Amino acid sequence: MNDSQNSLTRVVVLGAGRVGLAISRDLAADPRFAVTAVDRDPSREELLTRHGVSFRAADLGQQGLVRQLVAGFDLVVGAVPGWMGFRVLREVIEAGKNVVDISFFEEDPFLLQELAEAHGVTAVVDCGVAPGLSNLVLGRMQEEFDSIDSFACLVGGLPEAPTPPWNYRAPYSPSDVIEMYTRPARLVREGKQITLPALTEPEPVEVPGVGTLEAFNTDGLRTLLSVKNIPHLVEKTLRYPGHRSQIALLASGGFFDVEREVNGEVIRPREVSTALLFEQWFQGEHDYDVTVLRLVTEGIRQGAPVRLVHDLVDHFDRESGISSMARTTGYPCTAVARLLAQGDFTEPGIAPPERIGANRSCYDAILTDLKQRGVEFQVTEASPSQDELLPVSS
Repeated sequence: MNDSQNSLTRVVVLGAGRVGLAISRDLAADPRFAVTAVDRDPSREELLTRHGVSFRAADLGQQGLVRQLVAGFDLVVGAVPGWMGFRVLREVIEAGKNVVDISFFEEDPFLLQELAEAHGVTAVVDCGVAPGLSNLVLGRMQEEFDSIDSFACLVGGLPEAPTPPWNYRAPYSPSDVIEMYTRPARLVREGKQITLPALTEPEPVEVPGVGTLEAFNTDGLRTLLSVKNIPHLVEKTLRYPGHRSQIALLASGGFFDVEREVNGEVIRPREVSTALLFEQWFQGEHDYDVTVLRLVTEGIRQGAPVRLVHDLVDHFDRESGISSMARTTGYPCTAVARLLAQGDFTEPGIAPPERIGANRSCYDAILTDLKQRGVEFQVTEASPSQDELLPVSS
């Protein structure tokens, strides 16, 4: 191996689905990185190697294998389905490797705090779009506001051209989508954490260039539930009108039950529903998507009440063939991976993106990285009493 190869940061991306592929391609385009992707599907190899990414076929669901796989690398990116995300992250930390993770797992990542500190590992979790960019922005707003009264995150990955009956395509694993639709939503009201059923409290939301969407409660705040001194926190998912009521009907009919007894036999309705919906929600190569993210922060800044809105509307990149959800999830991850590789963020332990957002230079570096890839917030400001929002940046 020559000196230039020795100087490369060796990165392994665990998972080569749509988002893992976008992450691998983006990092491999940077001459400072040598990238290997791992996935159980060997058909991914041809596409990855075409973009300068080495490939290894392996079943990441196999207990203990992850520690072996990451041994020869400097940095790890976790992009596996949510059901295995926590275990994979734990094994990466046990291997003593810094990691940036986008896996939307159910478990509390702070359960791994002591383990990460003991191994001297920086583990950035939930580093996608929401959670991810939403956390990053709130971390910055906490530094810039005198106090914050409320923070709302509205987010959705949608088809550009909705097609009945579902008006939806799944940009990632349908099992993760169904999990999001069924897991109780935790939010904060009047300074107290409360739990509501998912899909509740629907409201219309107008998005310029996209149209009228419907927002409803989902459990996406995650580490933001630990943020102090913000009386109101909520996350809602955005879909085209009508989709929520269809899902609610299926849920009430038991189609998403994990187990149910029928005629004396135990069946698993969710597994069947997931398989059937995968066929109907599958996002094909030419099913162009759009990602909508709206973050609304209200509070006091420089002694005056203010309402600051961060809007992101991102579309499928037809030139590269990378979906919008893969872009908006993958590129925040690669931006943070660069920070870790460069030594610009080194705090050991579990580091949610809000902790990175509190660092102005890190925050600016990430937004610059995203802007170079066409992922950019439009920011508007108004008094909380005003109906019109005044542009302040672009």
